[in-house]
Amino acid sequence: MIHTPLKSTVLACALALLSSSAWSAAVESAKPRNRLAAKIKPAAPAPVPAVEDNSPLSEEQMAVAPQVHAGEASCEFKHKVSVTPHPEKPGRFRLQFGQTVYNMAPEPTTTGAVRLEDKQAGVVWLQIPAKSMLMNTRIGQRLVDGCQHAEQVAMAQVNEPLTDGGIGITPSEPQTPPPAPVAKASAKKRVK
Repeated sequence: MIHTPLKSTVLACALALLSSSAWSAAVESAKPRNRLAAKIKPAAPAPVPAVEDNSPLSEEQMAVAPQVHAGEASCEFKHKVSVTPHPEKPGRFRLQFGQTVYNMAPEPTTTGAVRLEDKQAGVVWLQIPAKSMLMNTRIGQRLVDGCQHAEQVAMAQVNEPLTDGGIGITPSEPQTPPPAPVAKASAKKRVK
């Protein structure tokens, strides 16, 4: 006769073995049977728009809006970004990157760059003549870079290539004084 504590231990071990074999069988059946099944991806969910900012835009912000390149931009690593004017809010834009939609408002800058910002999401779209990029300001990281809208590509083809590694913004020449004349050293040395 088996003692009661020993019976419960044997019963627990048997249940553990049965459940582990059932679990491994379930994992095996979840794996695709062939390579074709492994390559099929489920349909991507529809993009979810972020919460919209309803604050009115200033005159300076409205002045930036016509400079924004609307449409699709091709980016590094075959990413795409789509910028479209908001259908109900003049001056505002919707920017889609992947499955995320940001509600962007133009912000004036002193550099000549076009800046769109979604303060609630913490992202900024920077558009300069040579390219555009999407940045996450909360973590200080670029989400996507090297984006070019059709107008930026056309402008790059018209202008000469940037050989100095610049970004398309030409700063004004710095005001530097001419170099001071250098005194010539005497060829003869004095002997004391």
